[in-house]
Amino acid sequence: MAWKYHNTQIQPGKAWVDVNGVQHPSNWHLWTQEEKDKHSITEVIPEPSPDSRLYSWTVDTDGKVQNKKARELNDSGSGETLQLGLKSRLINEVKKQQHQLLLQTDWYYIRKADNETAVPSNVQTWRDTIRTKATEMENAIKSASDIDAVASLFVVKDEDDKVISGVLYDWPDLGD
Repeated sequence: MAWKYHNTQIQPGKAWVDVNGVQHPSNWHLWTQEEKDKHSITEVIPEPSPDSRLYSWTVDTDGKVQNKKARELNDSGSGETLQLGLKSRLINEVKKQQHQLLLQTDWYYIRKADNETAVPSNVQTWRDTIRTKATEMENAIKSASDIDAVASLFVVKDEDDKVISGVLYDWPDLGD
């Protein structure tokens, strides 16, 4: 919970000094609402923050979102000054997750090469599905034309954990 005295934020558990130079105790947050009103202390109820994957912003002392700016979709600069855009960062994340998922079953292929033990068909099917899903995600990212299109790519699930919309990071399970 955040609080404000005039235009200054004050923190529960920390002493503060009012405009008359009077220091107030660190337990001021235990005061009654009447006492807080007497000292012009108001609760700051912050606005919900934008999605940090998609936007940068600041918050003023009243908890209002300020300077909300969509992240750059495309790369800018080149060489040492290259700044990856949101699309490149998301594609890199898909590749990283794909790698981590496939890594879980790489041992089957090492074992096959080492002593010719067959790889279970469900493992091969799952690995193929992982690659297909990664390609689907990357293509969807590349096709997104604006920040709202990118936002719609993130998976949204219902109360039963079923995917309602989106494709990003909806990886299949290997199962048993």
